Amino acid sequence: MPVFPASPHTFAATLFDYNGVLANDETVHLAAFQDALLPLGITLTEADYWAKYLGFDDVGAFGAILMDSGRPLDAAQIAELVEAKRPLYRARAEASLPLFPGASELIRRRAAAGPVGIVSGALRDEIELGIDALGVRDLIVSVVAAEDTRASKPDPHGYLLGIAALSKWVPERDAQRALVIEDSLAGIEAAKSAGLPCIAVGHSYPEAELYAHGADLVVADLASIDDRRLTELYRKLYG
Repeated sequence: MPVFPASPHTFAATLFDYNGVLANDETVHLAAFQDALLPLGITLTEADYWAKYLGFDDVGAFGAILMDSGRPLDAAQIAELVEAKRPLYRARAEASLPLFPGASELIRRRAAAGPVGIVSGALRDEIELGIDALGVRDLIVSVVAAEDTRASKPDPHGYLLGIAALSKWVPERDAQRALVIEDSLAGIEAAKSAGLPCIAVGHSYPEAELYAHGADLVVADLASIDDRRLTELYRKLYG
């Protein structure tokens, strides 16, 4: 397994979130959540989804939705809902999976600088589908999915696993300074709790909210993440 050399002047590794950063699929998830909840007579509105449940993995989202609906938290029922949603999402995503402009290009540029991983609350098969759609399977060295973590973001466990995976490719210090690219408030909090630098893309929340939750830099879109800004941010954070 190759090891990338230490890079003293810029980020030597990158961890991408998936939903809301690479895949523009939150509306696909919303529709799948709505269909899975329909047999229970629970209506999930778009406003509630964006305000309350964005950033959760499926287990966390269904648990929060059940609790907010006055239902008891039943682990078996939540597991059934997760499995019911899986084919509903996949059928829609296979038919049409929206991707953010510049996503594959940014992954390629970051992979040229060092190893690239994904840390997401999505299920592994959903992430794999997106990696194939982006055409970057050969560039992703690790994937941390919902199945791998003890809790969804803002818990930092996923990013701690991401650091451990990157440590096989770069020196420990560079892995602990891996650049995180996020879009959600919970994702930013998870990254910062893991001690990682974080750029937030304004795909899902206003700039002020992203900064308020700890983002080191907020950009409008993926194309705005260029080498100059990365070098400036690295020097600002690490000298």
